[in-house]
Amino acid sequence: MSQVAEFVERRKANRRQERPSDRFISNLTKNTVAIILAGGRGSRLKNLTDWRAKPAVQFGGKFRIIDFPLSNCINSGIRRINVATQYKAQSLIQHVQRGWGFLRGEFNEYVNIIPAQQRLGEEWYKGTADAVYQNIDLLRENGGEYILVLAGDHIYKMDYGKMLATHARSNADMTIACINVPLEDAKGFGVLEVDATDRVIAFDEKPAHPKPSPNNPEVAFASMGIYIFNAKFLYEQLIRDAYDRKSHHDFGQDIIPYIIKKYRVQAHRFTDSCVGAQGNNFYWRDVGTIDAYWEANMELTKVIPELNLYDSEWPIWTYQEQLPPAKFVFKDEGRTGKATDSLVSGGCLISGSCVSNSVLFSGVHVADYSDLDGAVVLPKVKINEGVIMRNAVIDRGCEIPAGMQIGVDLERDKKRFHVSEKGIVLVTPDMLGQDLYRVK
Repeated sequence: MSQVAEFVERRKANRRQERPSDRFISNLTKNTVAIILAGGRGSRLKNLTDWRAKPAVQFGGKFRIIDFPLSNCINSGIRRINVATQYKAQSLIQHVQRGWGFLRGEFNEYVNIIPAQQRLGEEWYKGTADAVYQNIDLLRENGGEYILVLAGDHIYKMDYGKMLATHARSNADMTIACINVPLEDAKGFGVLEVDATDRVIAFDEKPAHPKPSPNNPEVAFASMGIYIFNAKFLYEQLIRDAYDRKSHHDFGQDIIPYIIKKYRVQAHRFTDSCVGAQGNNFYWRDVGTIDAYWEANMELTKVIPELNLYDSEWPIWTYQEQLPPAKFVFKDEGRTGKATDSLVSGGCLISGSCVSNSVLFSGVHVADYSDLDGAVVLPKVKINEGVIMRNAVIDRGCEIPAGMQIGVDLERDKKRFHVSEKGIVLVTPDMLGQDLYRVK
């Protein structure tokens, strides 16, 4: 029996012991259709997204960012999922096709890839709301009483069933998942104000001066970009917005500010549905910058990281590439293959080198006498002899020349690579003069 089949059987066994409230949530998830908005480039990730959309960026040694919202859907019991793509989507499409084809169409289960197709006109997606509007006929065809709208570019574990319960019990037209963020960071989010029942009474998209939470002046109550709509209500609002010439056709800028004045919009606190929370740590990461991306990967090397990737009750699914085990060779003086406080994936070969506090993705080869510390090395990278690497992100397919030093002299690195505000060095094949992505 496959790993996926075993998980499904285990979930069925658990359902036989469900309480009435569990059956209530199960009925909600069965009547829900999800659409994941995965078309953005993620320009703050700089050259890391030159050839892929942000949701397709690798994370955590063997996953891609898109795997997290997809896994949350499956684990929550939502089995009708659409993935809307646009910017340089080939690697994302390929990954979803290879890794997410285990659902059974006979049971009306699926992960559909929806490329931008100009279905309702001659324009590409103009905003998040427009991305859903242009696929409104497909959503209607799929049925479903509720529509779950997700961003495809965040790292977190969440039970959407509990959010659906909040939505249904409050008789809301729309529900927004929310989280407390530091006041300074809130400038990049939609900031909400709620009443005593968590009904949304005000909303400000990316404010220059965010309004602090009444209970804590150091944080703001912010939207996570996760929405639940009553399906018919959503269709009405999308059609109305599509004909508004002054609209940006965006949920945060247009849809939410319009509907909170006339309809019931409910806030759902992430603390009520976060999976695997440790104390007051509710894990959610926007890995939208090189610094944030590197830091989130580095967190996984801790003895007890906040994000548990080893949780069999809420696993993160992905495409399981068939690779040999990681291998460490040589135990000579000054030439020992070893890795400490690191994640090392299948197909890696560490030959007579030291790897510490690092994340090595699939198929990375490290040659003799190299020293890596604080390195995030994406798949199929070849690191030749005598390389010294500190606090770096190495893009897929790079070949690092023998003796090269990265992250040692940042002023020198700035002349050939991208160096972030916090001193993280990003290296891509293009920067090394390696034409991995051939145009001519």
